[in-house]
Amino acid sequence: MVDGQGRRMVDGQGTAFAHKPVLDGGPVLLRPFTDEDIEAMGPVLADPEVLRLTGSVHDSAAAAAASPRIDEATAACYRGRAAQPDRLDLAVVDAEGGGCVGEIVLNEWEPANQSCNLRMLIGPGGRDRGLGTAALRTLLGYAFTETELFRIGLEVYAFNPRAQRVYEKAGFEVEGLRRAALVYDGQRIDAVCMGLLLPDWMAGGGAA
Repeated sequence: MVDGQGRRMVDGQGTAFAHKPVLDGGPVLLRPFTDEDIEAMGPVLADPEVLRLTGSVHDSAAAAAASPRIDEATAACYRGRAAQPDRLDLAVVDAEGGGCVGEIVLNEWEPANQSCNLRMLIGPGGRDRGLGTAALRTLLGYAFTETELFRIGLEVYAFNPRAQRVYEKAGFEVEGLRRAALVYDGQRIDAVCMGLLLPDWMAGGGAA
């Protein structure tokens, strides 16, 4: 069932993301995780820069010691994502090389508020090539035209200004701070809270 704007309507029971699309984003392809994608995520998740910028560890030593081999528990989580109707986890695939370079996720779906959270991570093989920007714009286009989402929020740590600029260029606005939200190498790092609303996305040309 669709609404007056042709967008998919949800049933209020957390099924906004039951459909798992394959999205052509030009330099990237966004798709549900294949076994090959899951295997490729091992080195991505173990990358020291990914671990630091996502706050997955709390010091440089732990980041450097991470194994590039994905463990079975993590692999099982990825395999199970396709069956979860309240979140959308897509592999970010380099259209030129054909390999998975990261992931982009919509989760924490709140049906009554028509809102969710977004997170994205790109490994070394996909950086500085515009792949993250392409993945973000592609997923936002899908979210705001094919679901009932009105608001998408996210957080980015203050020591990651490059990511904050990417989000700002896509239309996200800074809404506040969670002060001293992360401790890394003994330093307390703020989390920058950002959000994007459907009318702002449309006004910015997203629906064009």
